[in-house]
Formats: sequence, C-alpha cells, structure tokens
Amino acid sequence: MTILRLAWQSLTNRWLTAGLTLLAIAVSVMLLLSVEKIRSGARASFANTVSGVDLIAGARTGNIQLLLSSVFHLGNANNSMSYRSYERIAAMPDVAWTVPISLGDSHRGHRVIGTSSEIFTRYKYREDRALAFREGKPFDGLFDVVIGADVARKLNYAVGTELIIAHGTGTMITAEHSDLPFRVSGVLERTGTPLDRSLLTSLAAIEAIHINWQDGLPKQGAPKMTPALAERIIANRKPVAITAAMIGLRSPIATFKVQRAINTERREALTAALPSLTLYELWGVLGTAEQALLIVSLMVVVTSLLGMATMILATLNERRREIAILRAMGAGPGTVLGLLVSEAMLLTIAGVAAGILLTYGALALAQPMIDRVYGIFIEITPLTGWELSILAAIIGGGLLVGLIPAIRAYRMSVADGMTVRA
Repeated sequence: MTILRLAWQSLTNRWLTAGLTLLAIAVSVMLLLSVEKIRSGARASFANTVSGVDLIAGARTGNIQLLLSSVFHLGNANNSMSYRSYERIAAMPDVAWTVPISLGDSHRGHRVIGTSSEIFTRYKYREDRALAFREGKPFDGLFDVVIGADVARKLNYAVGTELIIAHGTGTMITAEHSDLPFRVSGVLERTGTPLDRSLLTSLAAIEAIHINWQDGLPKQGAPKMTPALAERIIANRKPVAITAAMIGLRSPIATFKVQRAINTERREALTAALPSLTLYELWGVLGTAEQALLIVSLMVVVTSLLGMATMILATLNERRREIAILRAMGAGPGTVLGLLVSEAMLLTIAGVAAGILLTYGALALAQPMIDRVYGIFIEITPLTGWELSILAAIIGGGLLVGLIPAIRAYRMSVADGMTVRA
C-alpha cells in the first residue's frame, strides 16, 4: 500500500501531464468500446433486417443473390418465379402464409415493390417489430402506393401526392408509365431496413401498368391506357411471374422439409433460402470492414499506451533527484521499479474506467440519433466477455509498457541522482 500511496502522490504532483495521459487512454478506450458496440449493433440490425420469415423462395439462383434481390432490393433476379409455382407453395399444408415480391420498376431511383397487403402484418424487423404507418394507410385502390420514410423525406412526399412509376431501374429506365399515375396512400415509419427507400404497391398494379407492353416498351399501335380501362382488364387477370416469395410456416420443424420440397420441384427450377442463415453468411462477406475498424481502434489504444510510457520516460530526468533520495532513505531498486510500474497501472486502470464511463454516456446520448438517422439500433448492454477480455489486455499492456521506464529507473544508482548535469 505504501508504494501505491507514493505512486498516487507522485501523479498528483504532476497532475497536468498525468491528466492528459489519462485522458488519452480514456478516449482511446472509448473509441475501442464504441466501435465494438457499433459493430455488434450493426451486425444485429443487419441480421434482423427481416424477421419471422422462415424461407424465401425464388427462381434457381444462389442464396445470397436471392436475398439481395428480395430483401435488400439490390440488382435484379436472373429469372422470375412463375405465379403458378407461388400458388403451389402457398397451398402446401405446412405453409401458414406467403407474401409475394415483384421487382422491376422504380421511381426517381427508388425501387417499386409489387406485393400483397399481408406484408404490413407479416413483415417483421428487429425480431418482433411490425411495420407501422407514420400517416395514411395500406394501399387499397389499384393505383395506391405506400412509401418508405426515406422516400418521403428525400422527395418531400405525403399522403395524396401523385407520382409516375418508370419501367426499369437506375440508368436502365426505358419509359415511364405516365398514363397511369399513382397516389400515395400511406407513409411508413422509419425501420432502418431497405423498405425505407422503397415504394410498395399491389401485384395487380404492377400487372396493370404493363398491359400492352412488350420488351420494356408500349406496343406500337396499342390504345392509350386509362385507369378505368386498366381496372376492367386487370380484374380477371392473374400475375404471370414474381421475383420471390416470403414464406411463414406453421411450425419451424417443417422448415427443412418445405425447403427441400421447393429445391427439388421438378416443374420449375426454384431455390428456397433460410433468410437468417443467409444474412449471417452475407455479413461474413462484408465483415472485412468491421475487422479493419477494430484493428484501427486497437492501434489507437497501443499509441496511447506508448504515449504513457513516453511521458514517464520524459519525466525520469526531472525525477532523478527524487529517486536518489528514495534510494538514500533505504528504498531498494525493486521499490523504485514498483513505484513506476504502479504509476503506469494507476493511469491505465483510471483511463480504462474513465473510457467505460465516457462510452456509456456517449451511447446514451447518441443512441436515438443513430437509430433515427442510420437505422442502427445500438442496445446499451453490460460489457461482454469479449469486451472485458480486451480491457484486461489493455491493463496488461499498461503494465508491460510501464516496465520500460521502470527498468531504466531500476538501473539508476544513487550517484546518478546526485550528479549535476549541464
């Protein structure tokens, strides 16, 4: 206890340099823990982009590609799944519900999704959250459309706004369906999922705007389409094909049974993917960036610890007389070594403790903003075993770094401290 008391008094006598060193360690620990919390929060938000869906079915392709097109609305599926196959899947005894997904059109850079009204009750995110409306209601009329929160904010749309859907996406737009305008019937609350950047309408509406179209363009000589005429034609017409289908089962036990039945369907080449497993597989592909962030944070911590060693080394010359007096009063080299190591340990432990407090304070303040702006929900939880092991390694690193100036002081003799240097 005597060595610790001496170490504490020594640090308080040099409170400015010690305080700056402690602050550097605290900020580096806060950066490390914040990155780790954001990594885990981003991973959880990514994995919970879609919840409660047992299978996603589509035309024969890879699981990741199927997930990217149906859930993240990225790219386009190589092939479509026939609507007959969709009906056969929906009729399976183990299938409780299905939600069709049809992609192919867009509006000012945002994907338009043809689906059914069941998506508003069946689609879940963050494990159990259902879609909610900020204003308005689900699509009801043939040319109603529901827009995501980002679409409403970016384009300044509200309930009642009329818009035109274009055929194609991005730079591949071939023509607009200007003869059949849509009206916004509802605006969704922000979810942090791709639905925020999407527009939802019925499958019938997607079919209606493509009446008398061929190869992405209106047929030559076809009569001008009106909303009333489109409604009469589409009343007795079923969709020909869809992009994918979200499937909910009566029991999780039937998951692999239904997946196998879909994958071995002989009438059409289909793929059924487990969204939860595929999401983690996809995250593994994207995991290089998060590992890079962790490495950068660790390097910042190492830099701060080296800065502590530099600070103690820099003050050794000033403390030569102090160390010599301690030696003259009977303190052995081991006492001097223990003193400097104790200083390093006190600074490191205090810096780690301050970094933990700063991390949780910053998370409490930033959590609502990060959720609202970026759609990443960072749950404020106690330190995990992995995080505690990192902090223990930092404290151990502080001990090792503190040995560098301690060993140098250990080798100093009483005469070194009494010698006057120019």
